[in-house]
Amino acid sequence: MKFFRKEVQIALVAIVGIIVLFFGLSYLKGLSLFSNSNTYYIKFTDISGLSASSPVYARGYRVGVVKNIIYDFEKASDILAVVQMDDRMNMPEGTSAMLESDMLGNIKINLVFPETISGMMAKGDTIQGNVSSGALAKAAEMIPAIEQLLPKIDSILVSLNTLLADPAIPNSLHHIDQVTGDLTTTTRQLNTMMAQLNHEVPGMMTKANTILDNTTELTDKINQLDFAATKAKVDATLDDVHQMTAALNSDQSSLGLLMKDPGLYNNLNATMMSADSLLMDLRYHPKRYVHFSIFGRK
Repeated sequence: MKFFRKEVQIALVAIVGIIVLFFGLSYLKGLSLFSNSNTYYIKFTDISGLSASSPVYARGYRVGVVKNIIYDFEKASDILAVVQMDDRMNMPEGTSAMLESDMLGNIKINLVFPETISGMMAKGDTIQGNVSSGALAKAAEMIPAIEQLLPKIDSILVSLNTLLADPAIPNSLHHIDQVTGDLTTTTRQLNTMMAQLNHEVPGMMTKANTILDNTTELTDKINQLDFAATKAKVDATLDDVHQMTAALNSDQSSLGLLMKDPGLYNNLNATMMSADSLLMDLRYHPKRYVHFSIFGRK
């Protein structure tokens, strides 16, 4: 077998190695080698790091891969991304592509389909592409707000350090055990008090029931009173008082005359004064009115 000499064997091994390397690189890039595929173009104004072998997704499912990037160095206008799509993938008219990146910087293309389908795109058509802000852009938008918060956070930390440096805080922590012991004692006393109350409550309820029974009995007695007869007696008494008052105010009665006749009052006053004068004269000159002799009067 002169044909399979050492040089031929080396050449065959080299060819097989090249073929394996080609298929391996194509597989690593995500290119389909044995299945049918369709080619489409996506137009971007900025690809934000998109490169060949970047994946293409439709509703989260991988349906293609970026095969090549076409950049016009002379015009420097739109950039075309050549994508290789699965031939089973139908592309409705109005489909757009969204270029997105994750937190790790991986770039991918998401296909966005229209709500209403009027027709299908032909092979080799161009799709309009857009760039999504992504998580990194949103994080970048938050940087100004974070910068405004940094001085406040620094001030809060300084205040917190000042507060922690206050010697009163360690002293308060040392007193926590004492406070806890006091709370335990108070809780024990409250439990004892509640036990006493639970023991005395039945007796208190018995006394309360007795008071309620007495109140009920008193209410029954009050209900048994003849309020009509009592009211009649009170009315008769008031009539008698009214008649006596009318008699005192009348000119026909002695008490009325005594209260209203000024002459009678003056006569009584004069009589009282005369009697007073007589008593005074009798006191100072008794001999004028009383004569007493052992031998009798001459």
